[in-house]
Amino acid sequence: MLKIKAVRPEVVTVLASLYLLLGFNSKLWAHVFQVTAPDHTGFVLGIVFAALIWILFNILLTLVAFRGVLKPVLITLFMLSSGIAYFMNEYGVIFDAAMFRNVAETNPTEALALLSGKLFLYIVLLGVLPSWLLYKTPIRYRRWPAELLSKALVSVGCAALLGAMAMINYQGLASLFRNHHELRLMVVPSNLVGAAYGYLREQVATAGTTLRPTATDAQRDPASLQRPHKSLTVLVVGESARAENFGLLGYARDTTPKLRAEGDVIAFGDVWSCGTETAVSVPCMFSNLGRKRYDAATARTQEGLLDVLKRAGYDVVWLDNQAGCKGTCDRVTFQDLSNDKDPALCANHECRDMILLRDLQSRLDNLQHDTVLVLHQMGSHGPEYYKRYPAEFEKFTPVCQSNALNNCSRENIINGYDNTLLYTDHVLATLIDTLRRNQDKVDTAMLYLSDHGESLGEYNLFLHGTPYMVAPEQQRHIPMVAWFSPSYRQSFGVDTDCLQNNRNLPLSQDNLFHSMLGLLDVKTSEYQKSLDMFAACRKPSA
Repeated sequence: MLKIKAVRPEVVTVLASLYLLLGFNSKLWAHVFQVTAPDHTGFVLGIVFAALIWILFNILLTLVAFRGVLKPVLITLFMLSSGIAYFMNEYGVIFDAAMFRNVAETNPTEALALLSGKLFLYIVLLGVLPSWLLYKTPIRYRRWPAELLSKALVSVGCAALLGAMAMINYQGLASLFRNHHELRLMVVPSNLVGAAYGYLREQVATAGTTLRPTATDAQRDPASLQRPHKSLTVLVVGESARAENFGLLGYARDTTPKLRAEGDVIAFGDVWSCGTETAVSVPCMFSNLGRKRYDAATARTQEGLLDVLKRAGYDVVWLDNQAGCKGTCDRVTFQDLSNDKDPALCANHECRDMILLRDLQSRLDNLQHDTVLVLHQMGSHGPEYYKRYPAEFEKFTPVCQSNALNNCSRENIINGYDNTLLYTDHVLATLIDTLRRNQDKVDTAMLYLSDHGESLGEYNLFLHGTPYMVAPEQQRHIPMVAWFSPSYRQSFGVDTDCLQNNRNLPLSQDNLFHSMLGLLDVKTSEYQKSLDMFAACRKPSA
């Protein structure tokens, strides 16, 4: 039977700090030595940086090194850090409060898609085994006065050493921290603790907060109520589609052949997301805050675009095939189709995006009021791209058949991803064809834009969610497509030739709130014409 000799808590904190530093931070060290000089100076700077983190870890663990506290804290850190290390190493994830929000608000289907045998090994080898060893190790604590004195001496000594090392290497460290803000988000487990604190603070700040109204003066232009037909404006929120791989925007592969064949589709080429993850981009694009002023707590506690449209008299419906609307549709009609049991469109606890169009004809046949219909796609959600489309859309082969993208060639990953865009192309073209068939009785239009883009191995990054300040273009540059029926153009005064000429002007999700208000003839003091992408191409409506 294994018998482990009892040790003092100071020994445990020093060794645990060293294990946290070396066991979970390979991604951090690779990045540190990548951004420092490839010579003796850079090597020394990297070692000093590592020593500072080690000392800082030891100070913080010393503060919790009490009987009944230290072991649970360390075991929790080991277990959680093993998972964080896996996702950082496999997908290049940088963990911040926004990423913590993604984890906290994900649905079971998305979570299951990220499970793998390699993740299990990380958790067992880096989390379970060290935790078991720690659990079996007896710790000899002193009496309270002596224990407190010991901790005070350790903390003061570590702080003095920390200050001395920082002063001796001040210029190099100052330059490193000033030029590479991402480093603080790559240190495990402090990034996890900081992210959890930021998320919980946001939840506490918004708990019990009264919803603040937006655009209480919103009303429709009286002339718009006299149109001969009811209108259906469909807003499609895509998922993880990046502009770089969108055929209509110049990609070498034609990933949008059906949209191209439509002929009267307008593809906007210079559009940028508000965030790099759904939990930010969706509430941001539906708010009047804009990216620079966006704050999750503020967005959560005030009304957004859909509330304003409903107040102005539109019926507003949100159909979801993803992880929900992140609060933006809480006060309008909502239907979750992601777990539908339709045998033709659903399997393995998820549905294809064609489920969003299943009842569209019936909706058009029975339309009683002017309506805004939001369709939230599963789109190109990774890492299991091969599950996002039916077999007949697997045009680009071979494809990666794993959620561990590091085990696949980049070519196979891109093949699978491009097939998801082929399927999105099919869904959007089918939507347009249905709207076109009904244009004699309903004024119809469609606007599609993705929530954010996706990394497919560039800079060793996969998926999305990288903090915006360091996120590559592939996660921020998104496709946006519009289509208007002839009757809609006439009724709403939309000049599509003008829009075609302006399709390459710079736009972002900041434009959505004001563009939809302007397009739909909603009058309010909240409306800003300068942010309405349709304003210059709208004539007096019929």
